Amino acid sequence: KIEANEFHYQEQTDPIEYVENICENMQLFPKEDFLTGDQLMFEYNPEVISLALALLTPERANLLLLSPEHEGHCAHKEKWFGTNYSIEDLPEEWAQRWAGDFDLNPDLHLPAENKFIATDFTLKPSDCPDTEVPVRIVNNERGCLWFKKDNKFKIPKAYVRFNLLSPMIQKSPENLVLFDVFVNILAHNLAEPAYEADVAQLEYKLIAGEHGLVIRVKGFNHKLPLLLNLIVDHLADFTAEPGVFNMFAEQLKKTYFNILIKPERLGKDVRLLILEHCRWSVIQKYQAIMKGLTVDDLMTFVSGLKAQLYTEGLVQGNFTSTESMKFLQYFIDKLQFKRLSVEVPVLFRVVELPQKPYLCKVKSLNKGDANSEVTVYYQSGLKNLREHTLMELLVMHMEEPCFDFLRTKETLGYQVYPTCRNTSGVLGFSITVETQATKFNTDYVETKIEEFLVSFGEKMTNLTDEAFKTQVTALIKLKECEDTHLGEEVDRNWFEVVTQQYVFDRLNREIEALKLITKAELVSWFMEHRDTTSKKLSVHVVGFGEEENDQAGQSSCGPNPAEGNEDQGQALKTSSYGEVSKLTFLPASPMLADATLINDIRAFTSSLTLYPYHKILK
Repeated sequence: KIEANEFHYQEQTDPIEYVENICENMQLFPKEDFLTGDQLMFEYNPEVISLALALLTPERANLLLLSPEHEGHCAHKEKWFGTNYSIEDLPEEWAQRWAGDFDLNPDLHLPAENKFIATDFTLKPSDCPDTEVPVRIVNNERGCLWFKKDNKFKIPKAYVRFNLLSPMIQKSPENLVLFDVFVNILAHNLAEPAYEADVAQLEYKLIAGEHGLVIRVKGFNHKLPLLLNLIVDHLADFTAEPGVFNMFAEQLKKTYFNILIKPERLGKDVRLLILEHCRWSVIQKYQAIMKGLTVDDLMTFVSGLKAQLYTEGLVQGNFTSTESMKFLQYFIDKLQFKRLSVEVPVLFRVVELPQKPYLCKVKSLNKGDANSEVTVYYQSGLKNLREHTLMELLVMHMEEPCFDFLRTKETLGYQVYPTCRNTSGVLGFSITVETQATKFNTDYVETKIEEFLVSFGEKMTNLTDEAFKTQVTALIKLKECEDTHLGEEVDRNWFEVVTQQYVFDRLNREIEALKLITKAELVSWFMEHRDTTSKKLSVHVVGFGEEENDQAGQSSCGPNPAEGNEDQGQALKTSSYGEVSKLTFLPASPMLADATLINDIRAFTSSLTLYPYHKILK
């Protein structure tokens, strides 16, 4: 029944994946089952099922026991990986016991009827005027709800998303760590009771957002409220066993550690630590968790988190507005939270970079890694929707020549790309090159990025009308692409809700802006970022290798303590990676003499002006 429901109401998938799937089916099934063979039970045969069940007897069982406690007790070794193992016959006592009558374990039984399986697939009539975009149907001091009835895809499914905003989360790195632990344990607590919902093709996800807990559920609308209520119930009655807390705390140590030893993740952390005011870095979170937190700390944090909230939600699909209002009300009734005393911003304030080039150069925290990353970022400032679209067009023009110059011709690395940056509402663009310290040093890479930008400026000056129109048309077509399933529309609308911008027709506005942008405007826009008033920030994460004057052999890959069996405290703190709980700032070479070095991020940013909170609305 579950498979039949899912097959009948499945949403459109990616065409390439669909073709690949059918090709695989053609190797396995007869022609009439090419489209359904891997999804539907195409023949019900009780005799075959009975024969299979008859073979499931104790004497035919093969028991496989895996445990580190078996070390030293396994005499055999398999030839491929050298894993020790042993083979034993089942004890005769077991066989005799199984052959007779004995008490069955009451925990082993057929499952009860799955209450999450949908049986009502009726498309519900609208109980309010249909709209092209979500409308706010609830708005009070404890939360608000956006709603849009689906009349396009017309399937008995729905998407429900909520963002529970709290001022507790960003108060300290300790709180951020406790929030991560909380979300992990909440998901762990839900795993068993929500298993049947998962079997019934209902999906849920809990996300530790930067300013709130995001709860997402989707699937057949008939039983979706049961799943949402189950999540809210576990949120209201949250508990954490000390053993479970310790397990996830150890897991988070590894997670933070693995983020810090990856150059691209460390580079992002450093860049945002400079740009976003009051942001806590992953290094600070790592330091907080290594100092030690307790389950009592967690429960105190969770109590404070649930005491004051602002809950914002979006419901789209086969629900009425009346049904949707009940979802928000259930949060309010069950959690019994008070309204926020102060509004929680969903963005960070961003520093305004001075009109000169700055460089922050740090050593990779992974001694076994030769990979380096260079990101050169240009800050545009507080801009409107038209200028944001202009930046997208500029980056689109930049992609092919950037790849050709920095990767194909200069062979600096495999990952080479320009990016349009929206940093908490502040516009900019960047060019990133991931290279290796065994081949190039990062200062040299930045000089090559500068060479590219000079050549790109010349290319833009000589840009033909035809080439300009071609790119504009391509970007418009990209934005005009129809949604293939309801989830794509929901993702776009949810971005507007979670950022509290609510420009649900953003794509249409961007298309209209593109139609009015001129070639001269695009060229001028780029040149503004290249003159003496430009605001430039370069972030280098420097790998280990000869080109960075490291000793030979230091760039070889070492063991990963996050995966080994070493003592966690020592392994995660130093190991072959060195100290990962602090940054090592490096000097620049004469090649970048014009740049001002940042050796103390807090000291640098404390003297800078902060932009006001800004959203790209019009």
